[in-house]
Amino acid sequence: MEMIKRQALRSRAFLGASIVLGLGTSTLDCLVKDISATGARLAVENAIAVPEVFVLRISDGRSFLCRVRWRRINAVGVQFMSNFAA
Repeated sequence: MEMIKRQALRSRAFLGASIVLGLGTSTLDCLVKDISATGARLAVENAIAVPEVFVLRISDGRSFLCRVRWRRINAVGVQFMSNFAA
């Protein structure tokens, strides 16, 4: 049986979002597939293009400073480091 290491229960989601690159001059589109109070799973075209730390802007108006915790080919798991007022 696999141990679940999450700090908070994740809820399924299907939210459009953007990964803000650098100083906000460009973005990568992504989908928030599930989300919790402490992190999220993002569907991306290329996980290698996602920086280690970035701002995530969700289509519902929320923004978070994120750190990548894991990567797959087309997905990344992120930990929310803080809310980000942008």
